[in-house]
Amino acid sequence: MDHNICRRFLTRPALVLAFAALAVSAEAQQSSAAVNPAAIKALNDMASYLRNLKAFQVESATTTDEVQDNGQLIQYTAKINFVVQMPNKLLATASSDRNERTFIYDGKTFTMFAQRAGYYATVPAPPTLRELDDALSEKYDIELPLADLFRFGSPDWKGADIKAATDIGPSEVGGITCEHYAFRQDDVDWQVWIQKGEYPLPRKLVITTTTEAARPQHTATYTWNLAPSFNQESFTFVPPAGARKIVLAAVGEPQGGK
Repeated sequence: MDHNICRRFLTRPALVLAFAALAVSAEAQQSSAAVNPAAIKALNDMASYLRNLKAFQVESATTTDEVQDNGQLIQYTAKINFVVQMPNKLLATASSDRNERTFIYDGKTFTMFAQRAGYYATVPAPPTLRELDDALSEKYDIELPLADLFRFGSPDWKGADIKAATDIGPSEVGGITCEHYAFRQDDVDWQVWIQKGEYPLPRKLVITTTTEAARPQHTATYTWNLAPSFNQESFTFVPPAGARKIVLAAVGEPQGGK
């Protein structure tokens, strides 16, 4: 009997790594005493720098609060290791207490592998990472880890409506000197620590959901390598012994086996 992967095999938690907020709209840049122009400029400078990277590796350590039915917060942790060659190569691993996934994209095909279950699925893929994220979201309801990194500068990108922007001041993240900024939107408060100097990389992100009474948070810290070592075989999936190929169920398709 063939098996399907549930279309929610891996989804990005609400607002996880929400770099969407970092592409600043014209509305956010309107004159306002609550919006510090220096904070907005820092976001724009960071976005410009990120979208011009040709190859990079990011390691992310995250904590995410999940609100229980009784209002109690339960915190989950995860780690993501992410190697990219723009515009069309990706190798990512995401691991947590609940699951472990590998994502491989070579510009033609996309593979998702569940190590603990021993299952994998491979589907045809569009020619760029930006298009891949759109296709996976629309067809399979799957979000890639750190997917918003691919979207900076795309023609259809719209920035967030930032209501307040504050430069908190100098800070350190993992021994790296950063500038700490705080922002406010309708549904979230969020903070970002941007590395100072000629490499304006995000080093830490904290997002607080303000529409829920428990005010759950997502926190991520990032370790960057701008000269990663890899070869083209890194982006080719070779099924390990015993791994079983299964079908990636599209949105709206029955979830049962054949």
